[in-house]
Amino acid sequence: MKERAYAKINLCLDVAGRREDGYHDLKMIMVPIDFYDLLEINPASETTLSLNRSYLPVNEKNTIIKAINVMKERYHFDMEFECKLQKHIPTRAGLAGGSADAAAAIRILNRMLHLNMSEEEMIVVGKEVGADVPFCLINKPAYVEGIGEIITPFPCIAEFEVLLVKPKKGVSTKEAFAIVDNTEPYHPDCMKMKDALMTADYEGVVTSLGNSLEDAAIQLVEDIKNVKQELIERGFDGVLMSGSGSTVFGITKDPYLIEETMEAMKKKKYFVRRTRIMDARMGR
Repeated sequence: MKERAYAKINLCLDVAGRREDGYHDLKMIMVPIDFYDLLEINPASETTLSLNRSYLPVNEKNTIIKAINVMKERYHFDMEFECKLQKHIPTRAGLAGGSADAAAAIRILNRMLHLNMSEEEMIVVGKEVGADVPFCLINKPAYVEGIGEIITPFPCIAEFEVLLVKPKKGVSTKEAFAIVDNTEPYHPDCMKMKDALMTADYEGVVTSLGNSLEDAAIQLVEDIKNVKQELIERGFDGVLMSGSGSTVFGITKDPYLIEETMEAMKKKKYFVRRTRIMDARMGR
């Protein structure tokens, strides 16, 4: 069985505070984008994982294997699986690539084994694997709270394109949050972003972009600031870092601007991808 594992971006991310358990309370507007890894899982005599990126683990540290092990323990099956991953989403990028892969694995096993999992059951399993996995399971524009497990989808109208630009160096999420803990971060208004997306208010989307982790990530990877500045100077209407970085995205309604900027950023050896937000009209 095959499944697409869609990436996400954060149009708004507010680190509301640190919890006693060491995690952080978050308020986020997360949206899936039409950019994905492709996962195939089939029954086998032993569980294996093969992929097209040599730098990624193929053991229990990989989110796909972790998701399978969580599912085995929860649903008491002893089947083994051959897993093949075509990896396209970069790592340490703020795009939830690993979480998306885990979510795809959970969806495949749910279908393959006829588990008939409810959305709530999927979220419980996903939370055990990683904080972004529950959102990747729902895979709809949503207002996300808690550590990522409280998900409220909403209708989204996104009549613009998105350009992803990732510097070579990635960001450690743990290090970014550690910096935030010692500073007073910016707190964007995620409800304004939600309202703008629901009403197709493009100017509202542009003015509501914000990420509490951005300044911290720039301290770790200076190229984030350089990419942001170039996208702004080239004329993108809104520019923001996604998640804990290091991917920066620009939004625009100008396809020619996208094309010109892609070529310029490729020459600088950045990862570049043209994409769109997946909304209800895309049928997913």
